[in-house]
Amino acid sequence: MPSKPNTQGNGITQRLARFSSELVIPRHIDIWMPPGYHEDDQRYPVIYMHDGQNLFDPALAYGNVDWAVDEAISRLIATRGLHGAIVVGIWNSEFRWQEYMPAKPLKGPAMKQISADFADSAGGPSIADAYLKFIVSELKPYIDAHFRTLPDQPNTFIMGSSMGALVSLYAVSEYPDVFGGAGCISPHWPVGGDLLVDAMSASLPGPANHKLYFDFGTQTLDETYEPFQRRMDEHLRRAGYEEGRNWVTRKFEGAEHSERFWRERVDIPLAFLLASE
Repeated sequence: MPSKPNTQGNGITQRLARFSSELVIPRHIDIWMPPGYHEDDQRYPVIYMHDGQNLFDPALAYGNVDWAVDEAISRLIATRGLHGAIVVGIWNSEFRWQEYMPAKPLKGPAMKQISADFADSAGGPSIADAYLKFIVSELKPYIDAHFRTLPDQPNTFIMGSSMGALVSLYAVSEYPDVFGGAGCISPHWPVGGDLLVDAMSASLPGPANHKLYFDFGTQTLDETYEPFQRRMDEHLRRAGYEEGRNWVTRKFEGAEHSERFWRERVDIPLAFLLASE
């Protein structure tokens, strides 16, 4: 059952506690509605975001620093005239690594050792296909039925950081008719290296009707990311993506791999995904 909405100056957050699924273990879902949601009958784009406990409330977030996505979208509405969006924060589970590691790219012969190493370190093989099917076939229909969404592909996005960035790219590649774009913040490419980059590039969604955002910092874990991202950038060019139009890659000097730094720049991918053509 949904919890009572939490009304704040930056919109309204409502929790679906332990949302049940036949595909993955239950987890909380936090839905944020923009300011004015209950004052009119407008419909809104939807952004599905991983690691949902890190998005809105510092008391719940890793390291007690949240992304402040509600504040970021409220700023974009006020300063750039954006229409706004509903944000669906999907809490992670104890199987986070397995749920977020792209599955099909691990199945090629060249990925055999990487797949085995991943299963050893993560406690089992990737279950990302089940996780994405949960989002598309169970969660999204519920959200579209109970909230005033724009449910079509051009108004449906997915976004995350680190392993959540990888599964976001995987989602838009596996379900290109569902998601119109992905925000991939600090993708953790080293989990599969160049082989993972190349395998994921082989199934990129078509550039005609998709937006892809990538970024990385230069400190802590992010220090190792640039060569892998530049390799993906070349794949994007060859696939027909145009930087600045339907694809963005940003480098943030001095930025670390943490919620504090993702919070500082979350406006950028949000503005890119939500901007009108």
